[in-house]
Amino acid sequence: MKLTKEQYDIIHSTGNIKINAVAGSGKTTTVIEYAKARPKSSRILYLAFNKTVKLEAVKRFKDEGLPHVTVETAHSLAFRYIVRGNQYQIKGQGYKTNEIAQMLNLQGNQEKHTEYIIANHINRFIAYFCNSDQQKAKNLNYPDTITDPKAKAFVIKFYDYIVMQSRILLGKMDKGEIEITHDFYLKKFQLSKPVLPYDYILFDEAQDASPAMLDVFLQQKATKVIVGDTHQQIYGWRFAVNSLEKADFKNYYLSTSFRFSQDIADLAMGVLDYKKHLESSGAITIKGLGKSKAVKTKAILARTNLGLLLKAIEFITEKPEIKYIYFEGNIHSYTYADEGASLYDVLNLYNGKRQRIKDPLIQSMKDLDDLNDYIKKTEDFQLGMMVQVVQEYGDQIPEILKTIKQKHVENEHRDKAEMIFSTVHRCKGMEYDAVELVKDFITEKALEDLKEEKKEGKKEDKKEYDPNMPKLNEEINLLYVAITRTKNKLLIPASFLPKEFKESPQIQVIQPLPEPIESGKKQGNISFKAATKSHQPEKTYSVEKVKTVPKKANAPWTPELDMELTEMFCKGLSAKEMATHFGRTNGAIASRIKKLNLYDLYG
Repeated sequence: MKLTKEQYDIIHSTGNIKINAVAGSGKTTTVIEYAKARPKSSRILYLAFNKTVKLEAVKRFKDEGLPHVTVETAHSLAFRYIVRGNQYQIKGQGYKTNEIAQMLNLQGNQEKHTEYIIANHINRFIAYFCNSDQQKAKNLNYPDTITDPKAKAFVIKFYDYIVMQSRILLGKMDKGEIEITHDFYLKKFQLSKPVLPYDYILFDEAQDASPAMLDVFLQQKATKVIVGDTHQQIYGWRFAVNSLEKADFKNYYLSTSFRFSQDIADLAMGVLDYKKHLESSGAITIKGLGKSKAVKTKAILARTNLGLLLKAIEFITEKPEIKYIYFEGNIHSYTYADEGASLYDVLNLYNGKRQRIKDPLIQSMKDLDDLNDYIKKTEDFQLGMMVQVVQEYGDQIPEILKTIKQKHVENEHRDKAEMIFSTVHRCKGMEYDAVELVKDFITEKALEDLKEEKKEGKKEDKKEYDPNMPKLNEEINLLYVAITRTKNKLLIPASFLPKEFKESPQIQVIQPLPEPIESGKKQGNISFKAATKSHQPEKTYSVEKVKTVPKKANAPWTPELDMELTEMFCKGLSAKEMATHFGRTNGAIASRIKKLNLYDLYG
């Protein structure tokens, strides 16, 4: 194969190095060639980001005739050293809030659900400690990781109790009294100060490494190679750090992408330039040499589960002829929170059908106001998103989810999917021929507004937007990663584009929706169907802003309204546009369209 000069220099380098590789630049190929150039007697360890990447890497190294390369993930390596041969049992999905509250017999006070809120923070504190490089939990300042003022005030009030109970729970795991988590055995591995028997260690996707694993890596005597992309760091919420910035190694770069064209490369560079508003540099050079013309795999990518689920609902409502869809990862993960609560549980709470709620945490809530109070004090954004979906679609949810699941194909039939749905986190490392972005990413306008607010000294409730916080840097990274998943075509909302950026054969712009239509006025055809208002960043970034039900949502349909709906349907307006016009929810519109049999008559 023909190598670029950048690849050649990396392959023939000596000593510890770090490689900053742009999306689609062939970093795995470069690492394989690096391993080939080392003596066959060398012992080489390749650390992959996750199990999927590991399995692919195992096959590629084997196909290249490199049996002396061992492929592991951080967790599989730690498992081999800590769990195998011992009496530890693994708690696969981790502990739920109600399990921790019961196990530790947590005591609350007169405030609502105090014991559950404390249990939630114990869970997060333990994850924070286990992923850190610190020897003792007391060396950490957990309140600094909390952004919401109400949640932070709660943590500070109960901090000593949270730390004490966290240490008790960690002690129970250490003694084998209870099952251990994946985070726990990784931490125990780091604290054991292992000496790994390798001459070279290649650490891939290092921009999202845990400090614990980075500490293990840096302590080894082997020649060390760190590979990643500074601008693809998107796991700060899991307490990851950018190892490329932490390691004092010689710098190398892979700046040529073989995935996409220069048009996409220019857009990616333009988006990274948004970091100038954060008083940090996003400057980077990307050369796009991708020449793909095929459009076989199509994907819709969102920043959040909520944005993706709403878009999927809109998609199947407007395109009933689509037979096969696919969600990256387990489809159930989009309808369940990490704690185990489902959309059905939240819906039953919303409807007052408490006897049907299965999740103990949701069962403990009096009503949706209670749940929202819990969400604010724990920053449980997944549950917050579920509340928004329930308030948007209500009793339409069971039928909607049934339709989605009927159209969803399993992993072995993924190639049949006419559309693939994924959040950016789940499609990390993936690529598609054509990509459409949901309107739930951050915009340059939002960054400019925040910068202006900071300059004027304005106070803002949405702490996620604080210009001094790394979280904003990751928001820009998420948009960059989403854009660079495409090999050929990109459909992108206009609000995400840098100023004066124009369309091209590869980049098609989704124009904003027009102003809501006043009753009785005619509306022409819309050339692009934009994402719903629920996908706007101000809806997605703050769980405190809950969508209110439109005033006309429960008004009866009349023959005149049915006729108006039919006319708009025939003109090709989207469900969201019709919902805006009638002052109803998307679910109400979808239900009425089905009742009037409009798809069979005019679809």
